[in-house]
Amino acid sequence: MEFAKHKVLCGADAVAKNGFDFQGKCGLITNHTGVLRDLSSTVDMLKDKCDLVALFGPEHGVRGDIQAGENVSSYTDKGTGLPVYSLFGDDISESEKALVALDTVIFDIQDVGARFYTYAYTMTDTMKLCAEHGIRFVVLDRPNPLCGIKAEGTVLDRRFSSFVGRFPTPTRCGLTVGEFALMMNETEGIGCDLTVVPMEGWKRDMYYDDTDLVFIQSSPNIPTVDTAFVYIGTCIFEETNLSEGRGTTKPFEMIGAPWLDSRAVIEAVGKQDGVILRECSFTPTFSDYKDMFCHGIQLHVTNRNSFSPFEVGIRLFDAIRRIHREFEIEPSFSNLLGTDDVFKTDFNAEDFIINQRQKVDEWQTLSKKWYIYR
Repeated sequence: MEFAKHKVLCGADAVAKNGFDFQGKCGLITNHTGVLRDLSSTVDMLKDKCDLVALFGPEHGVRGDIQAGENVSSYTDKGTGLPVYSLFGDDISESEKALVALDTVIFDIQDVGARFYTYAYTMTDTMKLCAEHGIRFVVLDRPNPLCGIKAEGTVLDRRFSSFVGRFPTPTRCGLTVGEFALMMNETEGIGCDLTVVPMEGWKRDMYYDDTDLVFIQSSPNIPTVDTAFVYIGTCIFEETNLSEGRGTTKPFEMIGAPWLDSRAVIEAVGKQDGVILRECSFTPTFSDYKDMFCHGIQLHVTNRNSFSPFEVGIRLFDAIRRIHREFEIEPSFSNLLGTDDVFKTDFNAEDFIINQRQKVDEWQTLSKKWYIYR
């Protein structure tokens, strides 16, 4: 039985429908997810709505085809003839020069609702630059794929602020990218001239596939909404000697290593709400353990409402560490997790989870001040 999808207009669709008073020379921060309902490009729509003179891309590039962490060079877009500048990499001075020559900067990218996803920090870093130079910043809002009801994880300790976690926010924040921009603009003292063009028809309890919008793979290793869910809990394994499934068709939905005793770990974790942990095997075609046979664990989401991916991720982490001496954790693990509590000798996973729940609940109560959608 198929359920009716809810009609939703993203911020870009709202501009196409209702218009918007863009001012002066405009630049657009976007990637391949910047599309309208009919999957036509926001770039093409904005060319008719404003004086669009430049495009800017985040991590993975404007086309979303660059793997995580790789630098992206500037180039000219063949379709529009517009210059394209990268806002991700070791040297973005050329991009910053192009930005400060603008009157308005527009942001239209689909986020996934995870603190360690870098698109939001490309946005807030640019907001800071715009504040310094008196440039208007406009966010064309899009859904949080994980809905806007639940927040979970850790609230990042500022000692571990980085480009995979800039601010003291939860791992899963429960905000749209527009709401996040409004909150950070105030709480972090950015103070830019900010406007959010809201969606029409979206409600907080909607997952992405409750809408009639097409989910476009937001980056090379987030191909589906379910991937975005488990990503909240399994991304932490990036900073260990465990594969997080990169190089397979199920990145982040599988974790493993040649030495992993999958059955022992699953038994130690026990039954978890909203997800089934299953023994599996895989051989990555790139990234960790490339071309090596791995024993793994696949996470099958059965009920999104009861599934807490972060808590399941921590329980898996704790079980693997207790069972395997081979398990290694990088110092940068704290940047992803947002805390170094797991390195304490008296660390207890369940106590840690309960403690973090309290901090997240306090943060979520505060965040409601910036809700656009009720």
